[in-house]
Amino acid sequence: MHHLEKGFQNPDGSRVSRGSISDWVSFFYRRIKGRTYWSKPLPPAEYLMEKKDILAGIEAVKQVDSLTWLGHAAFLVRLEGKNILTDPFLSDYATGYPPFGPERSVPPALSVDELPPIDMIIVSHNHYDHLDAPTIEALPGKEKIHVIVPLGMGAFFKDRGYTKVSELDWYQDTLEENIKITAVPAIHNSARSLFDRNEVLWAGYVLESKGKKVYFAGDTGYGAVFKEIGEKFGPINYALVPIGAYEPRVIMNVVHVNPEEAVAIAQDLKADTVVAMHWGTIKMTDEPFDEPPKRFEAAATKNSYAKDKAWVLKIGESKELE
Repeated sequence: MHHLEKGFQNPDGSRVSRGSISDWVSFFYRRIKGRTYWSKPLPPAEYLMEKKDILAGIEAVKQVDSLTWLGHAAFLVRLEGKNILTDPFLSDYATGYPPFGPERSVPPALSVDELPPIDMIIVSHNHYDHLDAPTIEALPGKEKIHVIVPLGMGAFFKDRGYTKVSELDWYQDTLEENIKITAVPAIHNSARSLFDRNEVLWAGYVLESKGKKVYFAGDTGYGAVFKEIGEKFGPINYALVPIGAYEPRVIMNVVHVNPEEAVAIAQDLKADTVVAMHWGTIKMTDEPFDEPPKRFEAAATKNSYAKDKAWVLKIGESKELE
């Protein structure tokens, strides 16, 4: 069971941390010495778009099922005419105490003011790079937006003026007209301070609409639970999976997949198309900024995903979900 007396834990059989205190001290020392925590490296230029091209791309797909990558784990997903925002992080800093903490290397594809009216918000967990208070507070139409979060996170939104909030345990679901949203297990953790670790749940999601299934991973490590999800919900049409923030493995392998494991998740879900995310936005770990997409594309090819079935979108790029 993932429920504890005071909080939650990962699925049975998940990896446990093998990192020592020395590993962690060394990791933070490298971040400080190399200024990787504070500097702003850029993703490869081919993954950046001009604002006019971003807006034109959104206009071209606004009447069909589609998605737009806003950066990191934030997507604007359109299903059944609904605008769905995932893991909203549109601020400059992934921290509660800016300017201290990780800073965006590139701006989000859209600012809050440039977003279309949002119908649903889906949040995987409460880390600052996935749940951004300034973005949540700035969004208009709070009384109309259906917020879907894991157990324990509802108060965050209700305190900020949202009235339609669904808290889900793993394998619980909710409906928004013709769209069914099911929370599914993830291998990660939660915290917004030093004193609230794992007090609220974390999750991925499966969105179902007219036979179309979209999986959103949020943040996760790899484990046997994805085969279980695949048996319950597969085949998935589009699997949105994280490919960055994975080095050093001795620390990160518990909570973050590497690109090869991201492709393995897609295979476990029997996914037709795999979509990369969670890279190229914030420098939080040791791997070079340009490494995740290269490894992801190589792993996808090795595992028989054609180029048009393994998407590495530009920040701001829109694609139709056929």
